Amino acid sequence: MNRRILWPVLLLMIVLAPWSGPARAQAAGMAITVELGDVSATKLPFIVAAESGIYARNGLDVTQFITPGAAEAIRQTGIIVPPEFIRGGIVGDINIGGGSPTIVRMTTNALAPQRIILATNTTTASFHVFAWNGITTLAGLKGKRVGYGNAGALDHLIFLAVMKKIGLDPVHDISMLSNISGPDVAAKTDVDAFISDGFKSSEAVKVGFRDIADLSRYNIPILGSGVNAMKSWLPSHRAAAAAFIKSTVEAIALVKKDKNAAFAAMTKWYGISDPALLEPIYDQATHLSSKPYPSVAGLNVVRSIYTWREMAIHPPSYFIDPSFVTELDRSGYIDGLYSSVDRK
Repeated sequence: MNRRILWPVLLLMIVLAPWSGPARAQAAGMAITVELGDVSATKLPFIVAAESGIYARNGLDVTQFITPGAAEAIRQTGIIVPPEFIRGGIVGDINIGGGSPTIVRMTTNALAPQRIILATNTTTASFHVFAWNGITTLAGLKGKRVGYGNAGALDHLIFLAVMKKIGLDPVHDISMLSNISGPDVAAKTDVDAFISDGFKSSEAVKVGFRDIADLSRYNIPILGSGVNAMKSWLPSHRAAAAAFIKSTVEAIALVKKDKNAAFAAMTKWYGISDPALLEPIYDQATHLSSKPYPSVAGLNVVRSIYTWREMAIHPPSYFIDPSFVTELDRSGYIDGLYSSVDRK
């Protein structure tokens, strides 16, 4: 080859060498798709992780998105998710969502994604019961119609557990009706009461309902929102999963320490700029568990309420894998993230 041509070719090879083969893969990071199951405080650490560079620092190349269903559900409250963060038709390697509904789907729906729970950010829930027609207590629900979201969802689970605790049979004492997604929907039906997040209180009052019970007072442990990995993905991607859980605990710590970072992430991902809306979401997020072990107590509650065969025949290890959080905890890494805030 002509020497005048050879030198430019060699120079180009030297320049491009770091961006080829294994070196390029390392620079790009371990690829993960992450599906955010709804728009809420429990998802805040994950959007903060994306915006603050936590994912990238831990060697991850994360494609993270909010599902169209989640975006539409929150749109009804006036919160508009920017379209660039909405993606449909993708099953994430990791889903950030409720552990209870995840395993209910796994054990009732042959087409449901089979996942294993690696972390649980929330082990309590702030659901309330709103009623009208003169009902003022939970005992007054006997013989009435109560609305909820979907079977297996956290509102359904918590209500059934509380009914069991106070001695009401939700099968024979109460009529349970699904697809009640909030006060406006409830007001258009014949339900006497419905279960919803406590943040819906002002909306419920506007349409004639009264907040009759805060179900968190009953201290029912739950498998709340957390990190749920595809079982088919996890065995060959444990390093990526470990980096993701590390990113999760780092992001939770950052949320608790840096309100501005949390507000900026919510403004970008949730389209919220009003401090009156940002503050209650942030306040709820500061109570997320800093050591998000998959909740064994929450799993036991799920299996005590939903007792069908497919739920009962599997050992706990079929549903949860605490090894990633355990490793970070035993090493002292999580404790080391907290110096100026109290760890919840």
